[in-house]
Amino acid sequence: MYAFRKIILVNLIAAIIILFPSYSYPCACGCNVFSVGGRWMMVISPGFRFFWTYNYMNQNQNWNGWNSAESGLNQDKIIRSEFYNLNALYTLDRSWGLMVEAPVWNRYFQTTTDDGNPVSASHLSLADLRLMGIYTGISEDMSIGIQFGLKLPTAPYNLSLLDRDTQIGTGTTDLLLGGYSMRQQRGWGWFTQVMLQHAFNYKDGYRPGDSFDFAVGAHYDKLLSSYKIVPMLQLNASFRRSDSGVNSDPSSTGYTRIYVSPGVEINLSNQIQLYGNFKIPVLTHVTGFQLVAPALVDVTLGYQL
Repeated sequence: MYAFRKIILVNLIAAIIILFPSYSYPCACGCNVFSVGGRWMMVISPGFRFFWTYNYMNQNQNWNGWNSAESGLNQDKIIRSEFYNLNALYTLDRSWGLMVEAPVWNRYFQTTTDDGNPVSASHLSLADLRLMGIYTGISEDMSIGIQFGLKLPTAPYNLSLLDRDTQIGTGTTDLLLGGYSMRQQRGWGWFTQVMLQHAFNYKDGYRPGDSFDFAVGAHYDKLLSSYKIVPMLQLNASFRRSDSGVNSDPSSTGYTRIYVSPGVEINLSNQIQLYGNFKIPVLTHVTGFQLVAPALVDVTLGYQL
């Protein structure tokens, strides 16, 4: 049992209770993909765990339907986002855990006026807080977990120049619901994660579309075990319905995206782990004209008390 738990801990680094939504970013431009992938927040033992995550996304390619489109067909030119998240997970026992996520967003937005003049804005702000519960009492080995909680409307949603779908906050209270499964055998490990986010209400004529995110990943612990490095490969999928409400733009929100995500986990010590990956899009479909990113960066640093 000890060896099994140690192996899982070494590799426990990519996402956060995020199985359904620990940190699902409510923007129509595709931020939710950071919400799933990895095993950091999968409960394995009682105690405290802290995670700092950094995500980067530079959306500078115009897209329409399944294909790229000319830049001139979209007034928006760049949405560059950096996400900083501090997460605390407390596992009460083998069945229950609690998690709080405090995210900070740094967003740069560049668009053009109706007469073609470029305008831009940068905003740095606390984003919407997430409160989550975790239940792992389904299986004796804690390999299956269910997550549930709320995204709270703590972030601003009226920042200058930003559209409602690119604001740091949505103004809505959202249901977060998710789950995961993980297995380990003969040096191989694999996992699946899912995440659903559903807004309960409208705020000033705006309601974000429901989103569903899925990840499946595999790793081989013995390949570079002497260096305490574990390579990983994931497949991430993100689906979002169009926004609704009088202040929304349903004709230019909503998407389907699939990513291949090679990554690596490094066990820096018995208490500190580092994880990073690149998400490379292999299939993209958007409603209307939207900006997409050629690649996404995800880095997580975890500390186990």
